[in-house]
Amino acid sequence: MGGPAVRNARLLAKALADPGSVVTLDAAGWTALITMARAEQLIGTLACRIDGLSVPASVEAILADARAAALTGRRAALWEAEMARRALADLGVPVVLLKGTAFAAAGLIAGRGRSIGDLDILVPRAGLDSVEAALVAAGWEWVKEDAYDDVYYRRWMHELPPLIHRERDRMIDVHHTILPPTAQPTPDAAALIAEAVPLGNGLSVLAPNDMIVHAAAHLFADGDLAGGLRNLWDIHCLIVEFGTDGLTARAKHHGLTPHMMRAARQANALFGTPIPERWRVRESLDPLFCRRLLARDGWGRATRPVTRFAFYVRSHWLRMPPAMLARHLWIKWRRDGGPGGR
Repeated sequence: MGGPAVRNARLLAKALADPGSVVTLDAAGWTALITMARAEQLIGTLACRIDGLSVPASVEAILADARAAALTGRRAALWEAEMARRALADLGVPVVLLKGTAFAAAGLIAGRGRSIGDLDILVPRAGLDSVEAALVAAGWEWVKEDAYDDVYYRRWMHELPPLIHRERDRMIDVHHTILPPTAQPTPDAAALIAEAVPLGNGLSVLAPNDMIVHAAAHLFADGDLAGGLRNLWDIHCLIVEFGTDGLTARAKHHGLTPHMMRAARQANALFGTPIPERWRVRESLDPLFCRRLLARDGWGRATRPVTRFAFYVRSHWLRMPPAMLARHLWIKWRRDGGPGGR
């Protein structure tokens, strides 16, 4: 009865940080590790990390499939980036790749085996109208058809309403900055674009320190930490590859020092990420963030519902002031039919 006796996702964090630790796993341990990795969208990353180690044949078959799927996903993500580049090429607007597609396009450690979902790009706010028109002309369509959602995105969010291509069924998120304008930190979007690193094909990626700061902002200054282990692993890989020189100054420039430091501490605690000793001084809320990041059981199921709900509430609180939040939730509640739903 019940799943493997695994209390949280620390088993997965350990396997990523120390691949050799998996060789002692029994059948129940492998079940827990694989189901948690799938739930956290880290199965491809895990498969690449432990490639070449001696594992049970049944496990190797699963991992081989995960590596193949990750490679297919990488190709699809890069092709979608190329399609966006072609659609926007005549505009003369800088286009910066973000998140997983950026890692893959730049050949970074963080891109190895990584699950890549939507295509995320950053463009200047002044170019949003022309970018939007070009994408729609090239076959992308709106996902959010509700008038309130459309206005909400355009007025208050850091991105256009999401678009999906009518033929390829792939999503694109067009950002003009990296956090909602209503959030307390206000990153310097112009500096992000100005210092982006060209890839030589008309696309760019963020400069290394900006890439780390963005990953930290996405994890700790915006969302509810859903998918948090994958995002934290990104941060670990970026720090391992690029180091921390100049990182505090860049985080300060963007108003994101506390979030970057929290990301570094959590990565160090869970993955052994090399960071300066002075950064490792724990804050009182760090254990709570760690508790949320590891909230999976041995069947890969979400656990700690109270903690998860608290972080869900926190994510909305971070995005908008209390009065605006109350109005937003009230409108959404009424639109969806109140307590009975639609």
